[in-house]
Amino acid sequence: MAEDSAQQAPTTAHAAPARALLPLILPALLVGVVSSLLFVGVSVAAEKLQGVLWQNLPDALGIGRYSAPWIFTVLIATGVAVGLVVWKVPGHAGPDPASMGLSAPVMPPVVLPGLLLAAALMLAGGPSLGPENPLIAVNAGLAVWLGGRCYARLEGEQWKELAEAATLGALFGTPVGAALAISEALAGQRIRGVLLWDHLFAPLAAAAAGALTTDLVHHASFDLHLAPIGRPGVVDVVGSLAVASVGALLGICAVYAFPYVHRAFRQLRHPMLMLPAGGAVLGALGVLGGPLTLFKGLNEVSELAGDPDGWSAGQFATMTVVKLAALLVAASCGFRGGRIFPSVFVGSALGLCAHALVPGIPPAVGVASGVLGMLLAITRQGWVSLFTAAVLVASPSILALMCMASLPAWLLVTGRPKMQVRPDGTAVR
Repeated sequence: MAEDSAQQAPTTAHAAPARALLPLILPALLVGVVSSLLFVGVSVAAEKLQGVLWQNLPDALGIGRYSAPWIFTVLIATGVAVGLVVWKVPGHAGPDPASMGLSAPVMPPVVLPGLLLAAALMLAGGPSLGPENPLIAVNAGLAVWLGGRCYARLEGEQWKELAEAATLGALFGTPVGAALAISEALAGQRIRGVLLWDHLFAPLAAAAAGALTTDLVHHASFDLHLAPIGRPGVVDVVGSLAVASVGALLGICAVYAFPYVHRAFRQLRHPMLMLPAGGAVLGALGVLGGPLTLFKGLNEVSELAGDPDGWSAGQFATMTVVKLAALLVAASCGFRGGRIFPSVFVGSALGLCAHALVPGIPPAVGVASGVLGMLLAITRQGWVSLFTAAVLVASPSILALMCMASLPAWLLVTGRPKMQVRPDGTAVR
């Protein structure tokens, strides 16, 4: 028995020697810093343009900043501007964004300026999408193009992985989310023969460099500063299970509608028709939901979290539905952007609605659970969803609750499509 227990089956994974990992550090750090600076540069430029469009111009014209006519005007104009980029700029701002996820195919350099410009215009103009997908694609394209010429020891796929990790680190302000996303991708690919931490060594360095650079120059944070919860009670457990499940069901509704809405806009056939039409629909939704339902949603979530009791349950419910519809339209009609940031707003508004209906559910529990369920349905990435929900709430107890709440939510979403289509328009599972 002793001999049998001592004889372990040999592992198929082998550890890389330190001399194989050390040369990866400098490229990883450089990719992390450059990816973060590009993210910060685009974010700051978009914020400046947003101030011009939504403050300076309406003030100069004597029009209400978020009056119905101005919301329609800016969103339709944003559709026209992005449509011109997609139509006329070389590379056409990349492939159909509805077919792209966080990990996109590497694009040639000629595509990247147009994609970056389209994303910046979208961020400033108000459509409900985030910067993550286009920024990851741009950083990956630059890393593969420049890195392959300057340091041939790394292959193109390695440069791409570094850029994806670095951008996620910069976006979330922590390398943990990038490590979890890569781990989930590796599990899906069933990679054998390399220890996980050896594979994560360089991407983790890139993600850490990206996160630290963003923190130093931009001071971004996902923490909503909600009141932390103490020891979880029965109401916390039941509330988290219920809110996460409702969030997953709402997300599934949007996911199943996505191919049909996408197909409807594709019937218009031209970006100068699809994007202005999408802008008009988004304008109507913006008027219905109010200014908080515009833009990528992260700053607006902070405003909601700053006063969890400042809106009624009906108002929170309206913002939840309107923002989800705006995400669905913006992602379908051709705007270049990602789905994680607006999903965070949708889940947060849902969680605060639950708190307004049942005051015994703390805002922190409602927000984290709503975000978890929504992201599971939209992205189908369990680790990223769990991490995002937990990082919004600085409370040690929240992680255990979210692990429990993820179980019924995952049962609802597993085996179903996610919010992404193939080039032929069919849903991706």
